[in-house]
Amino acid sequence: MFELTGKQAVVTGAASGIGFAIAQLFAAQGANVVVVDLDAEKSKAAAAAITSKTSGLASGLACDVGSEASVQKTFSEIEGPIDILVNCAGVAHVGNVQSTSVDDFDRLFGVNVRGTFLCMRAAIPSMLHAGHGTILNLASIAATIGLSDRFAYSMTKGAVLSMTLSVAKDYIAQGIRCNCISPARVHTPFVDGFLAKNYPGREAEMMQHLAQLQPIGRMGTPDEIAVLALYLCSDASSFLTGVDYPIDGGYVNLR
Repeated sequence: MFELTGKQAVVTGAASGIGFAIAQLFAAQGANVVVVDLDAEKSKAAAAAITSKTSGLASGLACDVGSEASVQKTFSEIEGPIDILVNCAGVAHVGNVQSTSVDDFDRLFGVNVRGTFLCMRAAIPSMLHAGHGTILNLASIAATIGLSDRFAYSMTKGAVLSMTLSVAKDYIAQGIRCNCISPARVHTPFVDGFLAKNYPGREAEMMQHLAQLQPIGRMGTPDEIAVLALYLCSDASSFLTGVDYPIDGGYVNLR
Protein backbone atom coordinates (compact mmCIF):
# COMPACT_ATOMS: atom_id res chain seq x y z
CA MET A 1 0.00 0.00 0.00
CA PHE A 2 2.86 2.40 0.77
CA GLU A 3 5.20 1.35 -2.01
CA LEU A 4 7.21 4.13 -3.67
CA THR A 5 8.90 2.07 -6.37
CA GLY A 6 9.67 4.13 -9.46
CA LYS A 7 9.29 7.46 -7.67
CA GLN A 8 11.98 10.02 -6.98
CA ALA A 9 11.84 11.79 -3.63
CA VAL A 10 13.84 14.85 -2.67
CA VAL A 11 14.20 15.27 1.11
CA THR A 12 15.84 18.38 2.54
CA GLY A 13 17.53 18.37 5.93
CA ALA A 14 17.99 14.66 5.41
CA ALA A 15 21.48 14.11 6.81
CA SER A 16 20.15 13.56 10.34
CA GLY A 17 17.10 13.44 12.59
CA ILE A 18 13.61 13.39 11.13
CA GLY A 19 14.83 14.07 7.59
CA PHE A 20 17.17 11.08 7.65
CA ALA A 21 14.45 8.80 9.04
CA ILE A 22 12.09 9.90 6.24
CA ALA A 23 14.72 9.45 3.53
CA GLN A 24 15.66 5.99 4.82
CA LEU A 25 12.06 4.78 5.03
CA PHE A 26 11.26 6.12 1.56
CA ALA A 27 14.27 4.30 0.12
CA ALA A 28 13.22 1.10 1.90
CA GLN A 29 9.86 1.44 0.17
CA GLY A 30 11.55 1.59 -3.23
CA ALA A 31 12.01 5.30 -3.87
CA ASN A 32 15.06 6.87 -5.44
CA VAL A 33 15.92 9.36 -2.69
CA VAL A 34 17.93 12.54 -3.07
CA VAL A 35 19.39 13.45 0.32
CA VAL A 36 19.75 17.23 0.51
CA ASP A 37 21.56 18.95 3.35
CA LEU A 38 23.83 21.93 3.95
CA ASP A 39 27.01 19.87 4.30
CA ALA A 40 28.10 17.92 1.21
CA GLU A 41 30.02 15.26 3.09
CA LYS A 42 27.19 14.64 5.55
CA SER A 43 24.70 14.40 2.67
CA LYS A 44 26.82 11.82 0.88
CA ALA A 45 27.46 9.89 4.09
CA ALA A 46 23.73 9.77 4.85
CA ALA A 47 22.99 8.57 1.32
CA ALA A 48 25.64 5.87 1.64
CA ALA A 49 24.17 4.74 4.97
CA ILE A 50 20.72 4.53 3.41
CA THR A 51 21.83 2.46 0.42
CA SER A 52 23.71 0.08 2.72
CA LYS A 53 20.59 -0.59 4.79
CA THR A 54 17.82 -0.60 2.18
CA SER A 55 17.09 -1.89 -1.29
CA GLY A 56 16.45 1.63 -2.55
CA LEU A 57 18.74 4.13 -4.20
CA ALA A 58 20.02 7.29 -2.55
CA SER A 59 22.34 10.11 -3.55
CA GLY A 60 23.54 13.13 -1.61
CA LEU A 61 23.60 16.78 -2.65
CA ALA A 62 24.65 19.88 -0.75
CA CYS A 63 22.29 22.86 -0.63
CA ASP A 64 21.81 26.03 1.36
CA VAL A 65 18.03 26.08 1.16
CA GLY A 66 17.91 29.75 2.07
CA SER A 67 19.96 30.71 -0.98
CA GLU A 68 18.13 31.04 -4.28
CA ALA A 69 21.30 30.38 -6.26
CA SER A 70 22.15 27.29 -4.22
CA VAL A 71 18.63 25.86 -4.54
CA GLN A 72 18.59 26.45 -8.28
CA LYS A 73 21.98 24.78 -8.68
CA THR A 74 21.06 21.77 -6.55
CA PHE A 75 17.73 21.12 -8.23
CA SER A 76 19.32 21.50 -11.67
CA GLU A 77 21.58 18.56 -10.76
CA ILE A 78 18.64 16.26 -10.03
CA GLU A 79 18.04 14.02 -13.01
CA GLY A 80 14.55 12.90 -13.90
CA PRO A 81 11.16 13.96 -12.58
CA ILE A 82 10.63 14.94 -8.95
CA ASP A 83 7.62 12.99 -7.73
CA ILE A 84 7.94 13.87 -4.04
CA LEU A 85 9.41 16.82 -2.17
CA VAL A 86 9.76 16.76 1.61
CA ASN A 87 10.84 20.06 3.15
CA CYS A 88 12.44 19.00 6.42
CA ALA A 89 15.39 21.41 6.63
CA GLY A 90 14.91 23.73 9.58
CA VAL A 91 16.50 25.45 12.53
CA ALA A 92 15.14 26.19 16.01
CA HIS A 93 15.49 29.01 18.50
CA VAL A 94 14.61 29.63 22.13
CA GLY A 95 13.42 33.12 23.05
CA ASN A 96 10.47 35.52 23.30
CA VAL A 97 9.90 38.64 21.21
CA GLN A 98 12.24 40.73 23.38
CA SER A 99 15.09 38.27 23.63
CA THR A 100 15.01 37.36 19.94
CA SER A 101 17.59 39.38 18.02
CA VAL A 102 17.01 40.60 14.49
CA ASP A 103 19.79 38.27 13.34
CA ASP A 104 18.08 35.30 15.00
CA PHE A 105 14.77 36.25 13.42
CA ASP A 106 16.32 36.57 9.97
CA ARG A 107 18.24 33.30 10.35
CA LEU A 108 15.10 31.32 11.18
CA PHE A 109 13.08 33.02 8.47
CA GLY A 110 15.83 32.34 5.94
CA VAL A 111 15.92 28.59 6.53
CA ASN A 112 12.42 27.66 7.67
CA VAL A 113 10.33 29.98 5.51
CA ARG A 114 12.48 31.11 2.59
CA GLY A 115 14.00 27.64 2.30
CA THR A 116 10.61 25.94 2.11
CA PHE A 117 9.43 28.50 -0.45
CA LEU A 118 12.52 28.20 -2.66
CA CYS A 119 12.49 24.39 -2.69
CA MET A 120 8.79 24.23 -3.54
CA ARG A 121 9.28 26.76 -6.32
CA ALA A 122 12.20 24.72 -7.69
CA ALA A 123 10.36 21.37 -7.59
CA ILE A 124 6.93 22.36 -8.88
CA PRO A 125 7.92 22.82 -12.57
CA SER A 126 8.98 19.16 -12.73
CA MET A 127 5.69 18.13 -11.12
CA LEU A 128 3.69 20.29 -13.51
CA HIS A 129 5.46 18.70 -16.47
CA ALA A 130 4.64 15.22 -15.16
CA GLY A 131 1.07 16.15 -14.26
CA HIS A 132 1.41 14.94 -10.69
CA GLY A 133 3.44 15.43 -7.53
CA THR A 134 3.37 15.41 -3.76
CA ILE A 135 4.82 18.01 -1.41
CA LEU A 136 5.13 17.52 2.33
CA ASN A 137 6.28 20.32 4.61
CA LEU A 138 7.41 19.97 8.21
CA ALA A 139 5.49 22.45 10.32
CA SER A 140 4.98 22.13 14.09
CA ILE A 141 2.33 22.35 16.76
CA ALA A 142 3.94 25.77 17.36
CA ALA A 143 2.14 26.91 14.20
CA THR A 144 -1.26 26.71 15.83
CA ILE A 145 -0.82 26.92 19.63
CA GLY A 146 1.16 29.19 21.90
CA LEU A 147 4.48 27.86 23.16
CA SER A 148 6.60 29.73 25.68
CA ASP A 149 9.91 31.14 24.42
CA ARG A 150 9.42 29.99 20.85
CA PHE A 151 8.53 33.32 19.23
CA ALA A 152 10.62 33.19 16.05
CA TYR A 153 10.27 29.44 15.62
CA SER A 154 6.49 29.65 15.94
CA MET A 155 6.41 32.48 13.40
CA THR A 156 8.24 30.40 10.83
CA LYS A 157 6.12 27.30 11.34
CA GLY A 158 2.94 29.35 11.04
CA ALA A 159 4.25 30.53 7.69
CA VAL A 160 5.00 26.95 6.64
CA LEU A 161 1.42 25.97 7.41
CA SER A 162 0.03 28.93 5.45
CA MET A 163 2.27 28.21 2.46
CA THR A 164 1.13 24.59 2.51
CA LEU A 165 -2.51 25.61 2.24
CA SER A 166 -1.79 28.12 -0.52
CA VAL A 167 0.16 25.64 -2.65
CA ALA A 168 -2.49 22.95 -2.12
CA LYS A 169 -5.17 25.38 -3.34
CA ASP A 170 -3.22 26.79 -6.28
CA TYR A 171 -2.09 23.44 -7.75
CA ILE A 172 -4.91 21.02 -6.96
CA ALA A 173 -6.16 21.14 -10.54
CA GLN A 174 -2.67 20.31 -11.82
CA GLY A 175 -2.45 17.07 -9.84
CA ILE A 176 -0.09 18.34 -7.14
CA ARG A 177 -0.93 17.60 -3.51
CA CYS A 178 0.57 19.56 -0.61
CA ASN A 179 0.24 18.70 3.07
CA CYS A 180 2.20 19.31 6.26
CA ILE A 181 3.04 17.49 9.46
CA SER A 182 3.00 19.23 12.85
CA PRO A 183 5.00 17.28 15.43
CA ALA A 184 5.27 18.02 19.12
CA ARG A 185 8.67 17.40 20.69
CA VAL A 186 10.66 14.69 18.92
CA HIS A 187 13.88 13.21 20.32
CA THR A 188 16.49 14.31 17.79
CA PRO A 189 20.16 15.33 18.04
CA PHE A 190 18.93 18.93 18.47
CA VAL A 191 17.27 18.02 21.77
CA ASP A 192 20.43 16.35 23.04
CA GLY A 193 22.50 19.37 22.05
CA PHE A 194 20.04 21.78 23.63
CA LEU A 195 20.11 19.92 26.95
CA ALA A 196 23.90 19.60 26.98
CA LYS A 197 24.29 23.33 26.34
CA ASN A 198 21.66 24.64 28.73
CA TYR A 199 21.53 21.98 31.46
CA PRO A 200 25.01 20.44 31.85
CA GLY A 201 24.92 17.64 34.38
CA ARG A 202 21.11 17.64 34.43
CA GLU A 203 20.48 16.18 30.99
CA ALA A 204 18.65 13.06 32.19
CA GLU A 205 16.47 15.04 34.58
CA MET A 206 15.49 17.59 31.95
CA MET A 207 14.95 14.90 29.33
CA GLN A 208 12.39 13.30 31.62
CA HIS A 209 10.75 16.67 32.23
CA LEU A 210 10.44 17.42 28.52
CA ALA A 211 9.13 13.92 27.84
CA GLN A 212 6.39 14.30 30.45
CA LEU A 213 5.07 17.47 28.78
CA GLN A 214 3.45 15.21 26.19
CA PRO A 215 0.34 13.58 27.70
CA ILE A 216 1.47 10.24 26.28
CA GLY A 217 4.50 10.50 28.59
CA ARG A 218 7.36 10.55 26.10
CA MET A 219 8.77 12.32 23.08
CA GLY A 220 8.12 11.13 19.59
CA THR A 221 10.79 9.40 17.52
CA PRO A 222 12.00 10.32 14.03
CA ASP A 223 10.86 6.91 12.81
CA GLU A 224 7.29 7.62 13.94
CA ILE A 225 7.26 10.89 12.02
CA ALA A 226 8.66 9.07 8.98
CA VAL A 227 5.76 6.60 8.95
CA LEU A 228 3.24 9.43 8.75
CA ALA A 229 5.34 11.11 6.07
CA LEU A 230 5.31 7.88 4.06
CA TYR A 231 1.52 7.72 4.20
CA LEU A 232 1.11 11.34 3.13
CA CYS A 233 3.57 10.96 0.24
CA SER A 234 2.27 7.62 -1.03
CA ASP A 235 -0.70 6.92 -3.27
CA ALA A 236 -2.55 5.65 -0.19
CA SER A 237 -3.29 9.29 0.67
CA SER A 238 -4.29 10.33 -2.84
CA PHE A 239 -7.53 11.92 -1.56
CA LEU A 240 -5.70 14.19 0.89
CA THR A 241 -4.40 17.67 0.19
CA GLY A 242 -4.27 20.92 2.14
CA VAL A 243 -4.10 19.06 5.45
CA ASP A 244 -2.05 19.79 8.58
CA TYR A 245 -1.47 16.54 10.48
CA PRO A 246 -0.57 16.85 14.19
CA ILE A 247 1.55 14.03 15.56
CA ASP A 248 2.00 15.12 19.14
CA GLY A 249 1.33 12.45 21.77
CA GLY A 250 -1.90 14.25 22.70
CA TYR A 251 -0.22 17.61 23.32
CA VAL A 252 -2.75 19.80 21.51
CA ASN A 253 -6.02 18.21 22.57
CA LEU A 254 -5.29 16.35 25.81
CA ARG A 255 -3.25 18.75 27.93
